[in-house]
Amino acid sequence: MTWQLKERLQKIVATEQGTMKYAPGARSPMALVYPNTYHVGMSNLGLHIIYEQINSRGDTACERLFLPDKKTFDEYIRTNTPLLTLENQLPLYEFPLISFAVSFEMDYFNLLAILAAGKVPLLAADRQEGEPLVIIGGPCATFNPEPLADFVDACIIGEGEEVIQEFLDCYYDSRKCGLVREELLLRLAQIEGVYVPRFYQPRYNEAGLIERYERHEAAPVRVNRRYVKDLGRYSGQTVIVTADTEFKDMYLIEVARGCGRHCRFCMAGYCFRNPRVRSLTQIAEGVDKAKAFRAKVGLMGAAISDYPEIDKLCQLILAQGLTLSVASLRADSLTAPLVEALAVSGHRTITLAPEAGSERMRKIINKQISNEHIFQAVKAAVTAGIPHVRLYIMVGLPEEQEQDIEAIVEMAEQIKLYMESLGCNGMLTLSINPFIPKPFTPFQWLPMAAMSEVAAKLKYIQTALKKRKGIETLIEQPKEAYIQSVLARGDRRLGQVLLAAVTKGGVKAWRTALKTYNVDEDFYLYRFRDEAEVLPWDNLHMGFPMSYLLTEYRQAQAEKYTLPCSAGCKRCGICK
Repeated sequence: MTWQLKERLQKIVATEQGTMKYAPGARSPMALVYPNTYHVGMSNLGLHIIYEQINSRGDTACERLFLPDKKTFDEYIRTNTPLLTLENQLPLYEFPLISFAVSFEMDYFNLLAILAAGKVPLLAADRQEGEPLVIIGGPCATFNPEPLADFVDACIIGEGEEVIQEFLDCYYDSRKCGLVREELLLRLAQIEGVYVPRFYQPRYNEAGLIERYERHEAAPVRVNRRYVKDLGRYSGQTVIVTADTEFKDMYLIEVARGCGRHCRFCMAGYCFRNPRVRSLTQIAEGVDKAKAFRAKVGLMGAAISDYPEIDKLCQLILAQGLTLSVASLRADSLTAPLVEALAVSGHRTITLAPEAGSERMRKIINKQISNEHIFQAVKAAVTAGIPHVRLYIMVGLPEEQEQDIEAIVEMAEQIKLYMESLGCNGMLTLSINPFIPKPFTPFQWLPMAAMSEVAAKLKYIQTALKKRKGIETLIEQPKEAYIQSVLARGDRRLGQVLLAAVTKGGVKAWRTALKTYNVDEDFYLYRFRDEAEVLPWDNLHMGFPMSYLLTEYRQAQAEKYTLPCSAGCKRCGICK
């Protein structure tokens, strides 16, 4: 029954603190959708930030919607009830603006399923005057929205705090002027950071490569990604406190944004330069709010240990009688006070990301962490009373050889022996994932390693360490990674494949959908892209020229490190 579905949503809202709820009709409605479960979506700090930005306007009521669990979703379908928002339990199709925060490629399937179950026409071309405008933002929208281009009306490229305000100002003014849908979209396309796919149509040659994009004469040649130059102007903290998240009873505070470490596999490191930090004063205000909620403080950023005042921040949090957790650490910038603060906060595991086992491989990917750095981090953790160590590793990296896989095993064994020499019997965990080449990185032109090859390497590492007591390996099965890889660098032709897969059952129907449309996934997975090739994401500009990525790729081939960002550097062109 529909009332039961509404009651379930009302119970969720009743457990929250900080929800912004307005009576229907009091403001113009806008839906903010996370295409995964409430548990996952409410763990996303970006969702909180945009929710607050929209509601702070005074003219817009932002209501959230998440992917229901399977049982609840089935009930929606059985009762023919359109998906309902949390705040006022309104049908999705009633919202004139529907925005999705898209962080992961595998959520593309959920995005289409949500639109369908929300009674919203899936194809942008099928939406008539008066029907919703569908917008996407987040990492996937920024790096390569092309696989979703047929389904969305507009994409927010980059960070959203400022562009969403300009977007809504333009939208309301255009509606006030009585502009029709096409005229509205053309006006929105003039906003820096707004990409409207319908104004850029790909044309293919006989080989199936994009020959060019036919662009509407009034649309920008390329869409510049937006980024917030002064983080201090905007709050980067938890807005709605709920226990039902990945970070239970935790108040999230962003301490920094962007990264200048130049890891060559990382989109965030290239697309969100330059690195920016928040002042200790602003973060302290967030800590005071966390204290009011009696919550643990979760520090968010690309590398928390790189924060210039991390030791003072740890002291400040502990002095308030609070505990802390961190999103990420770097072995080469770890400090004793930080590790001790984590231990006092109840941490039992320290997580590091060497990504590769050999120094040669780390030079190729520009991960400037040595085994000595790892040993120092392990010693600091054990000394502070943190017994367990987790390492993030990738296999299938560019130029990877057999000895590089052997080096992963050797590194694990050496670290475990070192832990034991310190009197520590904790667990060493290797979390190992296949490497996926991503847009706007120096490896964007490269093929992915063959699935059979990656599977064999994963099996070898697992077998080699299986009998070693105190070491466990957590392996991501390659199948899903290869779907991610196709979508990450895919073009608009994948839209029909996604639509067919969702219609026939979702991810499990992916391969059937590929065959239905005679789409060869090897074309996306295993092909070297020519340096002059028109790439699906060429309509977007991240602030640096492609020649810079090629320079970094040459550095990788030469097995040379590139130094991190520094004051006055003009290397990539972002800091003009």
